Formats: sequence, C-alpha cells, structure tokens
Amino acid sequence: WSTKDRYPWLASGIRADTHAFLAGAVRLSECEAYRVGGTADHVHLAVRLSRTLPVADLVKAVKTASSKWLKAQGSAYSAFHWQLGYGAFSV
Repeated sequence: WSTKDRYPWLASGIRADTHAFLAGAVRLSECEAYRVGGTADHVHLAVRLSRTLPVADLVKAVKTASSKWLKAQGSAYSAFHWQLGYGAFSV
C-alpha cells in the first residue's frame, strides 16, 4: 500500500525503522513477515497469513499500528496517513 497522495513520507532516514516496525506488527497478528520493503511513498510486504485471519484484518491492524507509530516519531510526521486501499496477491 502507499502513503496518502503518494507523499514521500518514508525517506531513507525512517524507512528501515518503518519496515522493521511493519514486520513486528505482522508478527503480533500471528503471521510471518518474510520480507518488508518499499520506497519513500509505498511499502511491500511478503507475508505468510495465519489460516484464521482475513487479509483485510491483517492490513487494518498493521496500517493502524504503523500509522500511530510513525506519528509518534516526531512532529514532522503528525499529518502522516496511509492510503485507504491496498493490493493483495497470493502465491
């Protein structure tokens, strides 16, 4: 998924910490994050989904937690938001 309006919130100084936080949020949802990556305006997550958790619930939990975490990283992130949607693919 991407940041709201594709604004480049995830500059190189915060990107690695954000990716690490996203991986941790996935684990807290009892799923496994194989890889988290992305650019300044979006993220990609390769996740093994728990058999009892719908994709929408995982995405909601991770987006909510990471948005709160980013806003707590300083006043520069107070207006941070993720986009409303996301793309999910299975392999």
